[in-house]
Amino acid sequence: MSGEIADYAALFDAERRFVWSLCYRMTGNAADADELVQETFVRAMESPPARTSEPWRPWLVRVAMNLSRDRLRRRRRDGYRGNWLPSPIETDEAGALPAYELPPESGSPTEGRYELIESVSFAFLLALEALPPKQRAVLLLRDVFDYSVRDTSDALGMSEANVKTAHHRARRAMAAYDRERCVPTRHLQERTRDALQRFLVAVAAHDVPSIEALLADDVRSVSDGGEYASGHRPVIGRERVTRLVLGLHRKRPVARFDLRTINGLPAIIADFGHYRPRLAPRGVIRCDIDREGRITALHTVLASRKLTAMPPAIAGGSAATRRAPGGPDV
Repeated sequence: MSGEIADYAALFDAERRFVWSLCYRMTGNAADADELVQETFVRAMESPPARTSEPWRPWLVRVAMNLSRDRLRRRRRDGYRGNWLPSPIETDEAGALPAYELPPESGSPTEGRYELIESVSFAFLLALEALPPKQRAVLLLRDVFDYSVRDTSDALGMSEANVKTAHHRARRAMAAYDRERCVPTRHLQERTRDALQRFLVAVAAHDVPSIEALLADDVRSVSDGGEYASGHRPVIGRERVTRLVLGLHRKRPVARFDLRTINGLPAIIADFGHYRPRLAPRGVIRCDIDREGRITALHTVLASRKLTAMPPAIAGGSAATRRAPGGPDV
């Protein structure tokens, strides 16, 4: 028995990160990915494949993808209160996912249509939300993890003809994303960081002209509050978003913040200070920018279940947080 436990522990260590990376991209939620990884390996212990001498990864992928598809169907059937945004995960400035990268023997980066770091960007994960679970699974395996048609067919229990059809439909649904692809290059990271910092300074100074100059005409502000109070509809337009952020700043200013690389691009991990009922104690604030450096989308993630992958030190309001540059707290 102790030998079997050691074997399963070794299997978990070898394959956990890869299975997690699949489940996160399938669900867009780090907490869901954690649970799905655990359930996958529980099934491996309770109902292992018939030939355990063969590589485990194909079997683990099959189980993890089936569980992820079920989780997606359940989420869509039950509905989601308010706006849905992906769960933020921290990445480094070079674009790597230090805690969740592929195991070294698997090779990195992939040779698929989309690079690994692009496939965890908010823009990509939001585009995936438009796909049915089956198409989402096919697109990820074919275009992110570079699976062949046959391997995708085996992993998803589909015929090769159905895989090709689902893949074609998924790519067609991703056409709008493909026209404005969000590849987190170093240049885009620097421009996004600059836009965020200037935006924070302008909000802290209540500088309406500067805020409006940083926003695109059709900018969208979307908040995923989960169990906390937040807007249930996107706020669209430069003037409306400006009024929104200034109103929120007056009512609930950010006490401390840290600028981190989240899902490939700079974002703010914010600490809102003292606890207040129904108000989130912390959140992640990020943005997308256009070619002119103007903010086209503001995303605020407040739901506690969406923040499970965020650094504990920030959650505790540690000394790692910083005050806003050039002025009062924001």
